[in-house]
Amino acid sequence: MKVLLTGCSGFIGMHVALKLLARGDTVIGIDNHNDYYDPQLKAARLKQINSHPNFKFIAGDITNLEQTQEIFATVQPQRVINLAAQAGVRYSITNPHSYIQSNIVGFCNILESCRHYGVEYLVYASSSSVYGANDRLPFSVKDSVNHPVSLYAATKKSNELMAHTYSHLYNLPTAGLRYFTVYGPWGRPDMSPWLFTEAILAGKPIDIFNHGKMQRAFTFIDDIVDATIQILDNVPLSHTPYKLYNIGGEEPVELMTFIETLEHTLGKTSQKNLLPMQPGDMLSTYADLSELKNDITLKKQTQLKDGLEQWAKWWFSYKT
Repeated sequence: MKVLLTGCSGFIGMHVALKLLARGDTVIGIDNHNDYYDPQLKAARLKQINSHPNFKFIAGDITNLEQTQEIFATVQPQRVINLAAQAGVRYSITNPHSYIQSNIVGFCNILESCRHYGVEYLVYASSSSVYGANDRLPFSVKDSVNHPVSLYAATKKSNELMAHTYSHLYNLPTAGLRYFTVYGPWGRPDMSPWLFTEAILAGKPIDIFNHGKMQRAFTFIDDIVDATIQILDNVPLSHTPYKLYNIGGEEPVELMTFIETLEHTLGKTSQKNLLPMQPGDMLSTYADLSELKNDITLKKQTQLKDGLEQWAKWWFSYKT
């Protein structure tokens, strides 16, 4: 099928594009290559997919309504995966307006374009951050998520509400994917695997917040991509064709366990700078996958040790 993929040069976007292209789909990718982190990394990701005969890249920004509608009118995609967003919990504290533009205005432009140009299904990235101050674990898509602890989380919750409205009013099938702490080759420089690896290899201390008393559902990129594409293939059919899914690990991993596994993979121990909790952070995240398992065939999840070995192999090849 013909898939419009926003954020195609992002971490998840590049991997999703590769998987879609490998199975024979046509992919039209949009990205604005902003400078939230090194645009050269985004360009390097794009290079992995740009030579494929079934891929077309469009340099664009979903916050521009006229440009977005022109792309939809020209491309006429069957299905859309919206991964374009301003990411990062901590950045949202100091740069709130970029989140409103990308995650609210941009997402509204995607919804409107899907409605007006006959898109049959929209799959979009939400986040486990929406669970915010919830203390009932594991997190379930049936839980109330009315207490976000960062603006980033609030914008993702808003996306889910906006999508529900369009599903209800216009019968537009949508699925929101609450991703949990994704890691792997081609990952983002602002996330812990990159920050920790860079510091450990340079002999510099790593910052460990809340004195390491954190848990995360670390989820390998291949597992994220596999579930995302299965969901893309499985259009929800109901009076209000609206779905939410958790995509993440079912077993929480202690932050210190993650660090020890990374140290073992790199063959070098770290200097640890223990710090208090940061504003916007969550103590623990892990996923109830009941809804996901009802609708797709979930493969066995990648073990942390294996995932970090693949991460480290990529890191050394990219840096040399």
